[in-house]
Amino acid sequence: MYCTTNFLSYQRTGYFSTIATDYLQQHKKLQPFYNYEVSIEGIKRSIESRKSFSTNRNLLVDELRKQYGNISLSPKQEQHLQSLLSEKTFTITTAHQPNIFTGPLFFIYKIFHAIKLADELSNELTDYKFVPVYYMGSEDADLDELGFINLDSNKINWNTKQTGAVGRMKVDKAFIKLIDLIHGQIVVHPHGKELTDLFKQVYTEGKTIQQATLELVNHLFADFGLLILIPDNAALKKSFQSIIEKELIEKFSHKAVEQTISELSKHYKVQTGGRELNLFYLIDEKRERIEVRDKKYEVQSLKKLWGKEEILAELNNHPERFSANVILRGVFQETVLPNIAFIGGGGELAYWLELKKVFEAVNVPYPMLILRNSFLWINKKQCERLNKLGFTTNDSFKNQDELLNELVLKNSSKQLSIANEVEQINAVYKQLQIVSGDIDVTLSEHTKALHTKVLKQLKALEKKILRAEKRNFETQQRQINKLKQELFPSNSLQERQENFSLLYSQFGKEWMQVIYNSSQGLVQQFGVIISD
Repeated sequence: MYCTTNFLSYQRTGYFSTIATDYLQQHKKLQPFYNYEVSIEGIKRSIESRKSFSTNRNLLVDELRKQYGNISLSPKQEQHLQSLLSEKTFTITTAHQPNIFTGPLFFIYKIFHAIKLADELSNELTDYKFVPVYYMGSEDADLDELGFINLDSNKINWNTKQTGAVGRMKVDKAFIKLIDLIHGQIVVHPHGKELTDLFKQVYTEGKTIQQATLELVNHLFADFGLLILIPDNAALKKSFQSIIEKELIEKFSHKAVEQTISELSKHYKVQTGGRELNLFYLIDEKRERIEVRDKKYEVQSLKKLWGKEEILAELNNHPERFSANVILRGVFQETVLPNIAFIGGGGELAYWLELKKVFEAVNVPYPMLILRNSFLWINKKQCERLNKLGFTTNDSFKNQDELLNELVLKNSSKQLSIANEVEQINAVYKQLQIVSGDIDVTLSEHTKALHTKVLKQLKALEKKILRAEKRNFETQQRQINKLKQELFPSNSLQERQENFSLLYSQFGKEWMQVIYNSSQGLVQQFGVIISD
């Protein structure tokens, strides 16, 4: 399998938010909201900050070993697990919910980014070791977001009546049927059966989604040394208990983030506002907000009500029942992991930029923020079709109208531009303005207004000329539209829509190696991978 990877800036793709692209350019408006520029020097500074914070490494390693249970570790995983006990080992972390079958393609890409950066840093900063970690957001309860995949633009949806944290939900008969649907679409490819056999192996009836996700992701990434952490864990939450207690008593996170949101919202759309109390109550199949009413703590849907001492006793006895929302989740992650860099998408980056003061309020180191790697996968035939139309792979990011206009202007034998004529008319009106102005100054302004009106009409005429000629290029228009739908399904990035199953079923583990090879650690660019 031969592939080449070209890179372009995130800005040129047109698919990333202003806050993400401004962050990449280290815009002055954003500098107060993060600590480290994305560079090797920034990494060194993040390491120095991290050294001052004590992480319970023994607890982390013990819980990871329990979590893996009977799963065999690869030699590189075992090496990484052992090295986490050392004060000279740090993690590179990415986080994501346990989407069924891994969800959209970028799930794979962001994990490879963490792996590649850890490998690059281990080679460059030889005094330290760096371990890639996938932190599973298994307490997320949004099944509408996590319970489906798109496979070749066909939506495969898990219809289940289960509620609460998705990670705690169990594989049921409806889920098993999804594997048959996937099998029907990918079995014709060389590695289709291999992949559906893997799905059948990890997604067995009665197993929790978080356990199945652990096994699936581990199978895919074990040889790369990735460690997976499921934070829905009583012992880990016990180590976070003092911060949960501070939140219950002081509601500190809302106060800490409020000022930041006020400043950020002057320039950008705020990602999340948080709540007065940024905690959920997690029990069995329920994950519900804890509200504060009349100095009481209440989970109304569960008919639970506590006074201050009662809820602190509940926390002490059952820390696993307290679940951080998006405002506190990052602090929990950075408390239990010796982390120096967090890799996330544009949306994640936006809400992490709101959180610096939350970290400062509890003296937890705030990591370097890195926009995850992104890729567009184009096969040889698609590339040839683009080239035949006269476009490069980078041109594919332009919208259909823009591409068709360029094609028509380049290939039409007719005159489509009236720029020369407009130039002549400009000269006429300039002379008319002088002539009329010599008689009455108000006529000069009137002539200027007429000129403006004529230019507007001529511009509309030129558009009509181009539109009329485009009808003679209907075949090329259909070709452009078909290519755009293939490469940008639903007018979105491929990585945000499609699942990895189709590509893996075609190329197998070799595809994984291509993504690893194309990934970049500290160089933040959008990759276009062209396969043979």
